[in-house]
Amino acid sequence: MLKRSLMLLVVFAAVAAAAAAPDPGIYECAGAVTPEGQIDKLVMARLSPLGIQPALCSDAVFVRRVYLDVIGTLPTAQKAREFIADPDTKNKRHRLIDRLLERDEFADYWAMKWGDILRIKAEFPVNLWPNAAQAYHRYVHASIAANKPYDKFAREMLTSSGSNFRVGPANFYRAIQDRIPESIATAVALTFMGARADKWPTNQLAGMAAFFAQIGYKPTQEWKEEHVFWDPLNSSAQLTSTNPAAATLPPTSTAPQVATFPNGKQIKLPPDRDPREVFADWLITPENPWFTRNIANRVWSWLLGRGIIHEPDDIRADNPPGNPALEAHLEKELIASHYDLKRLYRLILNSQTYQFSSVPRSNVSQAETNFGSYALRRLDAEVLIDAINKVTGASDLYTSAIPEPFTYIPADQPAIALADGSITSPFLALFGRSARATGMENERNNKVMPAQCLHLLNSSHIQRKLEQSTKLKAIFDPSRKQADIVEELYLAILSRFPTPDEVKTLAEYGEPGKSGVRTKTREDWLDITWSLINSTEFMYRH
Repeated sequence: MLKRSLMLLVVFAAVAAAAAAPDPGIYECAGAVTPEGQIDKLVMARLSPLGIQPALCSDAVFVRRVYLDVIGTLPTAQKAREFIADPDTKNKRHRLIDRLLERDEFADYWAMKWGDILRIKAEFPVNLWPNAAQAYHRYVHASIAANKPYDKFAREMLTSSGSNFRVGPANFYRAIQDRIPESIATAVALTFMGARADKWPTNQLAGMAAFFAQIGYKPTQEWKEEHVFWDPLNSSAQLTSTNPAAATLPPTSTAPQVATFPNGKQIKLPPDRDPREVFADWLITPENPWFTRNIANRVWSWLLGRGIIHEPDDIRADNPPGNPALEAHLEKELIASHYDLKRLYRLILNSQTYQFSSVPRSNVSQAETNFGSYALRRLDAEVLIDAINKVTGASDLYTSAIPEPFTYIPADQPAIALADGSITSPFLALFGRSARATGMENERNNKVMPAQCLHLLNSSHIQRKLEQSTKLKAIFDPSRKQADIVEELYLAILSRFPTPDEVKTLAEYGEPGKSGVRTKTREDWLDITWSLINSTEFMYRH
């Protein structure tokens, strides 16, 4: 243990030194940034007056970054090596982006992100039940995989009716703790408008809530199954699910006849049409001041680490975008593409702004809000454990406390593909996985805590993965050259080649041999692997 601790200090020092004085060949590309597309021009127009001259990230940084940001998965050592060595510097980043957007993991990862926003969770406090959570996730996953237009995706959820076990989007109305109209309206505003309606004036929220006062919930003979439906005779007093039998009682009052859109426009609700459809028609129009802005800002925030409007689910008049022209440009492009989200991803990912180095080029206070560098942030809990498992070839056991029908998850299923937020592990809980209780972005906590560092450094959980890894055993093959093993480890863990200083540092570790070359045991190689996994370079998007 003492030997391992000393090795950790040595490697940490080497990695920290490289980060403090980055070699352009490691983290950055040499040369000035010249704006190419409209995104870059709008960003540089804000940076230039501040005297900020950003640099582009290196190929090694880019391949790791784009894999993590697009599919939530590390590139293999071979994929990283091939990309870095590819001489087509003009087109290889564009081609990689296109390939990643078509990978199966794309839908896995983004269904995880949407699962947080849509509160896909079987147990407390949402209590969807596993059958419903799985149906909900399948719908979201399939929609992402098919690149369903975002306006259609939103409309389907807002207007859906049917069994929550069989009609996935109907669970949007089940995944709300308090089913009174005001709570439903608050969830709709947060999800599709990026607005915190609980802070609105009471009359504004009440006006919007009228669109959701005719939703009925009817239990079936199957345990925990419910039908969500339009019930024009329903009243707000009957919308609570605490007494399922209430859905069969005669109405005590009529539902509201007038509703008010969030922009203040009042409308008389037609008696022959579901008010949810009326609201959805208003919401998804390009003229709506919230709908397009919300999703454009969310996608930018997910990829860049900060919204043009910060926080991404706090859109209000007194919280304007930091770069209004940039926000307007993204909205315009999204509308022109008929809400093709993959096109928006592609547009942002191919920008030089997304490809800026994460090393700050200025200490000007406005640099962060104007995207002067890529935002450093710790890997999501699911992404981090999947990365560790990819390096070691290990897996984690995920189980549900509810004994049907999804108690045990297949051993080879990555954490990013877990459908149900109730299916968890001590690692995911420790590293800040979203509780999926509120649908707010800040429910996921990616701040580094001492307990997390101690877990990576000293837990038997991580130690077993390393010591029992047949994948690492093959890399540590004594017949291989030590330089080749070091290179393989760096490519597999950090997605880059080691620097000459790092090679020298690691060459000096081990017992001196007869020829003067220090030999390394399997334990030595495990120490080195452990050190790299505990580096900030591994734990962070950068």
